[in-house]
Order: sequence, then C-alpha cells, then structure tokens
Amino acid sequence: MDITFAILLIITAFGTCLYWFDFFKSGHVIVIKEEWHLKFEKAFPIADGWMAICALTSAWGLLSGASYGSVFALISAGSLIFLAIIDITFNVQNGLYRKISASAKMKAAVIINSWALLLGIALILNYGIWA
Repeated sequence: MDITFAILLIITAFGTCLYWFDFFKSGHVIVIKEEWHLKFEKAFPIADGWMAICALTSAWGLLSGASYGSVFALISAGSLIFLAIIDITFNVQNGLYRKISASAKMKAAVIINSWALLLGIALILNYGIWA
C-alpha cells in the first residue's frame, strides 16, 4: 500500500506545481478573473507548496521504507484536508458551485477538492493511530 500512496502523493505534488505554473503563466485554470477571487487564489501558493513538499517527503520515505514516510503522510493529510476545506468553504460562501454546469474550470475545482479530501482521509486511515 505504501507504493500506491507514494505514487498518489507524487501525482498530487506535481499536479499542484502544474496548477500554479498554469495559474501564473497562462491563467487557464482561473475560474473567475475578478480581483476578489484572484486575491483569494493568490493566498494559496505557499500553503500548497508546503503540502507538496510534505507529499514528496512522504513519498520518498514510503518508497525507501523510512519511518518519516508515515509521519509526513499524516502531515500531508492534514494539509490536504485543510486546503480543501478552505477552498470549499470559499466556494460555498461565494456561490461558485452554481457555475458548475457551465464551467469546466469549476468542475476541475470540484475534482481537485474531492481528490484532496479523499486522499487526506485515506492517508489518515492508513497511517493514523487506527492503522
């Protein structure tokens, strides 16, 4: 199972980097190009960077059998869940989910948030005190 989670964490870290590269380079991933939304989005790169570093550290540890792999899996889990909850709360408060039927970008945001929540929960269930 460690290999599976390591692969998922690597995908998550690189996917996050690709998202931010696109955000700042071409902006294809931006759901709404209004200042209030851009300010919110621009608050995420450092926190996402932290999560990506933790995810890669965990993946390396899990693949090499080092004990820090499971520790960083849990740190990654907390980061993923927190980031998803903040994003979901913002989207609910600002009615962004109403755009889902007409916006591929908003559909992608739902997939990203679902991925983060589900992976975070799976990591906790696999590496937490109940494991």
